[in-house]
Amino acid sequence: MLKQLLKTKAGQALVLGLLRLNARRQGRNNIKETDTMADLNAIFTEMKTRFNADAAAGTDAVFQYVVDGDTHWSVAVADSECQIAEGTHDAPTVTLNLDSTTLTEVMSGELDGMQAFMSGRIQADGNIMEATKLALLFPVR
Repeated sequence: MLKQLLKTKAGQALVLGLLRLNARRQGRNNIKETDTMADLNAIFTEMKTRFNADAAAGTDAVFQYVVDGDTHWSVAVADSECQIAEGTHDAPTVTLNLDSTTLTEVMSGELDGMQAFMSGRIQADGNIMEATKLALLFPVR
């Protein structure tokens, strides 16, 4: 039952809240937003190095990532070019909402993106079919 709860967004939020509460009680705050931002920057920097220009031929799409509900990154792919930027894009093709743990697991290859979507760990709005290209565009090495 606990494993099932931890797979839900509410369960993950509860655990994170409890960890933060525990950190405050101990007079320190080990879970810092700046740490999360640094981790996300590293993930998206790595993503750029994994870009497969050959697989992107003919693709014109913007993938908007919304991480932990409030951090935005856009990944624009136009043919063999890829631009990754922190922030919100004006006209994303598809928007992916997920938590930082899911993003880390998908980018490391620990979790398949399609499985994450099917289990509800990733929610997508817009042209969902474009999101199915992500594994080819940014393969795990």
